[in-house]
Amino acid sequence: MRESIVEIVLVGLAGVVAVLAFASLLTRCSGGGSGPSRAVVHASWRLTPGVLNPAVTQATIRSTICRSGFTRTIRPPVGYTNGLKLKGLVAYHLRGPPSAYQEDHLISLELGGNADDPRNLWPEPYPRASAVDRIENELNAKICGGQLTLEQAQAEESALKHRDG
Repeated sequence: MRESIVEIVLVGLAGVVAVLAFASLLTRCSGGGSGPSRAVVHASWRLTPGVLNPAVTQATIRSTICRSGFTRTIRPPVGYTNGLKLKGLVAYHLRGPPSAYQEDHLISLELGGNADDPRNLWPEPYPRASAVDRIENELNAKICGGQLTLEQAQAEESALKHRDG
């Protein structure tokens, strides 16, 4: 039995479609293609609106966020943040290993964010989390140097994470 050229082409196309569909399925199941390093993850206003530390105000910045070592005194234990990270990965519908994410403070401790309120913590993917850490340190330096108010820096950080991830 001889197949026509059209039949051969159709069978070939069907094979290509099947291979592409299978490759797409493998990528989705393995976390590739839309994993943390390939997708921008924005903080959710609903899940992570950001919560401030009431002890940090413009009047107290010299004794709090502008004091060397302050964040070490309030940083929550890793066991606590790792538990939140696992819940956050589910809530944000993120895939990949937990180690690909940093459980990050939406309003960082350096800018007067609440240390342990879950509404101020979210899973931020690496390498973006590392880049944002540098921005947080720059904003802290601007607050302590009098170039930005605490409120301005907090608003800038919130906008950055809700808009750009």
